[in-house]
Amino acid sequence: MARSYDSLVRFSSIFTIVMAGLMIVAKASAWLSSGSAAMLGSLTDSMLDVTASLMSFFVLSYALRPADDDHRFGHGKAEALAGLGQAAFISGSACFLAFHGVERLFNPVVINHSMMGVWVSVFAIFCTLLVVLVQHQVVKRTQSIAIKADSMHYKGDILLNIAVLVALLLSHYGIMWADSVFAIGVAGYLLYNCWDIARESADHLMDKELPEEEKAHIISIATSHEAVYGVHNLRTRQSGKIKFVQLHLELDDDMPLMRAHQVADEVVAQIQVQSEGEIDVLVHQDPVSLSVTESANS
Repeated sequence: MARSYDSLVRFSSIFTIVMAGLMIVAKASAWLSSGSAAMLGSLTDSMLDVTASLMSFFVLSYALRPADDDHRFGHGKAEALAGLGQAAFISGSACFLAFHGVERLFNPVVINHSMMGVWVSVFAIFCTLLVVLVQHQVVKRTQSIAIKADSMHYKGDILLNIAVLVALLLSHYGIMWADSVFAIGVAGYLLYNCWDIARESADHLMDKELPEEEKAHIISIATSHEAVYGVHNLRTRQSGKIKFVQLHLELDDDMPLMRAHQVADEVVAQIQVQSEGEIDVLVHQDPVSLSVTESANS
């Protein structure tokens, strides 16, 4: 299963990089021949795509390494660091594109060979659809978080390429402002994605708690055990693909240590089986009288 997972994720990453490379070559040719600001925006986005895909490919290989003596909690946060780097790169490119679009809005130029840009946009839409289809199949079989995030980005690129296609068609029929307006729109789209990437990366680095529904699910699993009277001091976070959970189990005061240890192991096993993805659970056993005293003091 591990080999199948690695092969599928690697195939999806390589296929995505190859298709993004083909789109860069086609869009660069169209931009150089037409001078379209909207096409430049689409070219910029494709260059960011291939950069992000390459970074994801190499960082994922590092992030999936098992824990070692120097990184006892694994290497998952490498993905978040890479995300912040991507966000900085994207924001700079988007600002450059926005300035270029505003300049073209006040100083419009005639778009040359706009129909070439139209056909290139159609080609880009076709390539992006292929990428999304492959990624969808890989995500369905592996549930890879990295591929799932990449797929969401490329689904947005389909809309982006359609917007460029409309801008070029309008420019072909003499509506000159369309090219500049769509270029500014592309810049806004890039900045929106930049903010989303930065926020998610910061959440991982700052050990943000898991969503409330996931925490409620974990508590429900723990308290479903017949020997568990309650749960308190639940703490959660996520690092890369691994979710970390810590909680205190409230057990009978007179329960033997061997039995308390067995109950904790059973609860951990059930949480790991009934939760999505890889999860690391640390349990502390508290006698009921002690847990009641702690709750009163707090």
